[in-house]
Amino acid sequence: MSETRPNVAEYSVSEISFALKRTVEEQFGHVRVRGEISGYRGPHSSGHAYFALKDDGARLEAVVWRTAFSRLRFKPEEGMEVIATGKLTTFPGSSKYQIVIEALEPAGVGALMALLEERKKKLAAEGLFDAARKRPLPFLPRVVGVVTSPTGAVIRDILHRIDERFPVHVLVWPVRVQGETSGEEVAAGIRGFNALPEGGAIPRPDVIIVARGGGSLEDLWGFNDEVVVRAAAESGIPLISAVGHETDWTLIDHAADVRAPTPTGAAEMAVPVRRDLLDRTDDLTRRLRGAMDRSLDNRRTALLAAARALPRPRDVLALPRQRFDTAAAALAAALRANTALHHRRFERIAARLSVSTLERGGALCRERLGVIAARIDRAFAVTVEARRARLRNTVSVFDAVNHRATLKRGFALVRDADDRPVFETGKVAAGQRLTVEFSDGRIGVTADGEPGDAPDPGRPPNRRARPRPDPVGAAEKQGSLF
Repeated sequence: MSETRPNVAEYSVSEISFALKRTVEEQFGHVRVRGEISGYRGPHSSGHAYFALKDDGARLEAVVWRTAFSRLRFKPEEGMEVIATGKLTTFPGSSKYQIVIEALEPAGVGALMALLEERKKKLAAEGLFDAARKRPLPFLPRVVGVVTSPTGAVIRDILHRIDERFPVHVLVWPVRVQGETSGEEVAAGIRGFNALPEGGAIPRPDVIIVARGGGSLEDLWGFNDEVVVRAAAESGIPLISAVGHETDWTLIDHAADVRAPTPTGAAEMAVPVRRDLLDRTDDLTRRLRGAMDRSLDNRRTALLAAARALPRPRDVLALPRQRFDTAAAALAAALRANTALHHRRFERIAARLSVSTLERGGALCRERLGVIAARIDRAFAVTVEARRARLRNTVSVFDAVNHRATLKRGFALVRDADDRPVFETGKVAAGQRLTVEFSDGRIGVTADGEPGDAPDPGRPPNRRARPRPDPVGAAEKQGSLF
């Protein structure tokens, strides 16, 4: 009996799985799904991110491929309510369906505000917003660094305001102030200005302005990025935050040293008004001169009052002058009396002296003079002998280094026409005039033969060499061997 088979198509597991995959992808090729992020632990080592979207009644697995993750304007965070844009697909390996996310955004302003408040609490707990770490701005900076878009109206307003108040050197670090990469670019600009060395080719700013015009919360979201807040808190240069309008607040405003209501207001905070400084300086100069004039007048008045209380010079000198005149008048008589007194005393002493006393005194003096003369003779003899020994030593040293002592031992010194010593035969040319110095004088000679030739025993000696008297004298002119 033949087996009856049902009239139903038969599929393998893979066939039914891929059929479901095609059906789901064709039916839900592009969807927007609202839900709360659950199970997010950051991107995988491969760069992909895996988590789930859930609501009160269901759970949907989600995946963000690495290329799409790098382009996300808002990064996933646990518990964040978002709207995910992508396509549904299935994963046959586990028989589940999932959404492949291409874009991600918070689910309304409320979600952004909740995320902002949570991030603010986290960074405040780390002390990044403490008032104790904020620094005062420099009174008159030489260089102002501005981190903003180079093409917007903000930079033009800042430059115009600075030029109007007090022109200084302005450096602009161009960044995107809106979009996916704005936060990282602003943080790089802040850190880049801080990395400039003092006294380098590019001047290091004394103050930094981070500026952007107004916009929605989404437009300003890059300035709420955690990397921007940390860069502002770590800045070694005082930083002014001027993001949005006066009612717009971002997290960088809390981390900056000063928050300006507008970019123009930041320029006003960065530099003073030059005209006001000049007026203030002129006013202080006038006040200083007035104070100096008043001080001189007061001192002049006090000096005149003190002078009136002093006695006149002639009154002060009257009594000493009178005493001087009295003493001068009595001086002549006192001198005569003193001379007479000493004369009488001398006569009394002279009368007591006798001839024997004078003779004994004379003998004693002669004896003392003899002793002194003997000492002088001995000292003179010792000194002369010491000088004579020093002279003998000097003469012996001179004789040791004097080339004439060498000449006396049978040597001769040959000199060229410039009176310079000749030490080698190779430096003598045939026919060259030379001077030969002996111990008792010099003679002029002419070189014969090639340099270095040995003398020929059969050749008669050169008769042209004649003695030439020494014009200076051997005793008066000493040459050198060197």
